[in-house]
Amino acid sequence: MTLHEKYMMRCLSLAEKGLGKVAPNPMVGCVIVHNDKVIGEGYHKKFGESHAEVNAINSVKDKLLLKNCTLYVNLEPCSHYGKTPPCVDLIIRYKIKYVVIGKMDPNPMVCGKGIHKLMSAGCDIKVGVLEQDCQELNKRFYTFYQQKRPYIILKWAQTANGYMGINNQKVKISGKDTDKLVHKWRGREQAIMVGTNTALIDNPKLTVRNVKGENPLRIVIDKALKIPSKHNLLDGSTPTIVFTSKNKAGNKNVKFEKINFKKDILKQVVNKLYKINVQSVLIEGGTKLLESFINKNLWDEAAVIHSNKKVFQTSNSNIIVRAPILKGKLNSVVNKKNDKILFYTNIM
Repeated sequence: MTLHEKYMMRCLSLAEKGLGKVAPNPMVGCVIVHNDKVIGEGYHKKFGESHAEVNAINSVKDKLLLKNCTLYVNLEPCSHYGKTPPCVDLIIRYKIKYVVIGKMDPNPMVCGKGIHKLMSAGCDIKVGVLEQDCQELNKRFYTFYQQKRPYIILKWAQTANGYMGINNQKVKISGKDTDKLVHKWRGREQAIMVGTNTALIDNPKLTVRNVKGENPLRIVIDKALKIPSKHNLLDGSTPTIVFTSKNKAGNKNVKFEKINFKKDILKQVVNKLYKINVQSVLIEGGTKLLESFINKNLWDEAAVIHSNKKVFQTSNSNIIVRAPILKGKLNSVVNKKNDKILFYTNIM
């Protein structure tokens, strides 16, 4: 590992602390090195607050050293005014001569402009250190800008004999340890989505109540507005969007979006989420919704929970629902107390 890679790895480690807290901004870490010694570091902690470069520079006690330092950052420093001033201006103000960047920013407002401004000010720039690792960390951010859609993660639990449950009945499949982990996943993503049947049968809250974190935007597809107003998804406790074919007024936290169900439903939903700057969405089912994403090859990752439980059909009314069939690259397997979780990526 080279020195540049060593300090970029530290940037990535710092940046990851912002997961679930900085979206729709990217996760960014910054390290400042003087004579092969770290004298300052920082990361973007929360959306709307100071960026990583600002926090790193502010952490340096002797600012006079900065003009002889190397600044490492996993993403190109911003060059435009947003909720905070441009980071490149601060770098230039302190006359930091050397800047090592992991990867260019895909946001058209930045892409290359930050690098150009630094070079015009006389900075020595190096780009592309651990580039793949930098892209992987901010895969949601890159997918959003490069593919014009949110990063899509599928998640479901299935029994040992390959079923998701019993038709029109609420069935608990995964264990408590896994449930807590799922709540942690929810806190990492900007939005979470279910279909009408899941909302009606399970009456889910889709919150992170079992862990510390921010509740995601709740999304439900309900063509005929079958979900009763007393259900959890319509309680107004956290922002929610209902995609429907009907006209209906919403309120502060529950909005009804009319779409054309005779056209491509998922395309309309994904386009709407892109327009409101939602960069990631966790699809929690049920089977029909999950299969619609799979059939259109519209997904990036999947987490499939395999329980040791089994369900069986005992009557004509007790119809068991088979789990979706997924073709993807198996990346890892995590074992919990009563469950095994398989993580996939889409090989496109």
